[in-house]
Amino acid sequence: MTSFASHVCYCLRSNIFSAAAVFGVLVLAALSVLGPLLTPYDAYSSLDSAVMLPPSWAHPCGTDQVGRDVLSRIMMACRLDMAIALSAVLLSLVSGTIVGSLAGYYGGFLDGLVSRLVDTIMAFPLFVLAMAIVASLGNSVVNIVFATAVINLPFYIRVARAETAVRRQSQFVEAALISGNTGMQVIVRHILPNIMPTIMVQASLNLGWAILNAAGLSFIGLGVRPPDAEWGIMVAEGAQYIVSGEWWIALFPGIALMLTVLCFNFLGDALRDILDPRRRS
Repeated sequence: MTSFASHVCYCLRSNIFSAAAVFGVLVLAALSVLGPLLTPYDAYSSLDSAVMLPPSWAHPCGTDQVGRDVLSRIMMACRLDMAIALSAVLLSLVSGTIVGSLAGYYGGFLDGLVSRLVDTIMAFPLFVLAMAIVASLGNSVVNIVFATAVINLPFYIRVARAETAVRRQSQFVEAALISGNTGMQVIVRHILPNIMPTIMVQASLNLGWAILNAAGLSFIGLGVRPPDAEWGIMVAEGAQYIVSGEWWIALFPGIALMLTVLCFNFLGDALRDILDPRRRS
């Protein structure tokens, strides 16, 4: 364990972007858990005397069109966006890894059926597909999670299928079969532990995409509904005031969204370096 911790520290020290990404993700996690305790103001209370105030010491990110503190709403929105992204990625990771590993191990008709399913989903522009799912089912948080999971599903199926197909002819798989393990036991005990590092790197990338997808749906009116604090809604509400000079209402939520996606993208690079056996000393 000490050796692995030293390896993690070495990888983070050698790449400042990876270290910054890990720090950023820890901050996001803290905001998701402790958001209501850390906000300087109530994110949902409005004051007529504080409508559209520019950034100041009292309100570092200004106030919005109904007098709510923008910084407090950004911090509260982190919990909702992270919950949507984590739920969607977890759902697509579990189902996609199971389906992909079964298709890669057994091949044949199952492999062909799964491949056609993935090709069908990938034939649509993924954000348009998410829009269609939410529009048909209704724009609730549950449906946003489901739509985001569906468009992320092909990535996990493809990765799990490819990684399993490579390893099913390995000597350790043959030894497990000779020892009396069934196909399912081989998948669960021997193949899945070996492909999970690659799956986890994919998951870190998908977290950023999932947050961006949820914000995009909210921006066009198909996501979370006001007055809930969500970055896409905040950008959409503030965009109409940019022309009149109230730029801060949309700018700061947009920056929060951009930095969050960047953190998860760089986190994927960090996980790749940490889990790469060629970098172990």
